[in-house]
Amino acid sequence: MTVQDGRSLVGTFLAFDKHLNLVLSDTEEYRVMQNSTNKLRNIVEERQEKRLLGLIILRGENVVSIAVEGPPPTEQRPKLMPGGPGISKGVGRGMPPPPAHGGMGSVPMGLGMGAVPGIGGPAFPPPPPGMGRGGFLPPPPR
Repeated sequence: MTVQDGRSLVGTFLAFDKHLNLVLSDTEEYRVMQNSTNKLRNIVEERQEKRLLGLIILRGENVVSIAVEGPPPTEQRPKLMPGGPGISKGVGRGMPPPPAHGGMGSVPMGLGMGAVPGIGGPAFPPPPPGMGRGGFLPPPPR
């Protein structure tokens, strides 16, 4: 990968984000240094310096180009523990589901068939006519 100031970075690519900030491990920096040895003859000597950086986060704003130099490493990752011989089932509250056919057997044990007549009632008084859900407004007076 090349950076804006001309350096080249070589490392193992680990991650990036939406700003192209990069995370590289085992990174090495290569820099070309120019040294003019004889100013009368305009001789320029170039040498390449190498520096080990290790784990770095590179700001995406500075990246000029990226090139792949090799395939990803083929190291063996530890395998997860294998699953057991069991079967996955949904868990309720410890009671079997009611039979699909309905009838008396469909009510869970301990509960009656429904509300007892005469006990309970609406929590609020009913709304005036025309003010309920889906009700019609009374006609305007003439």
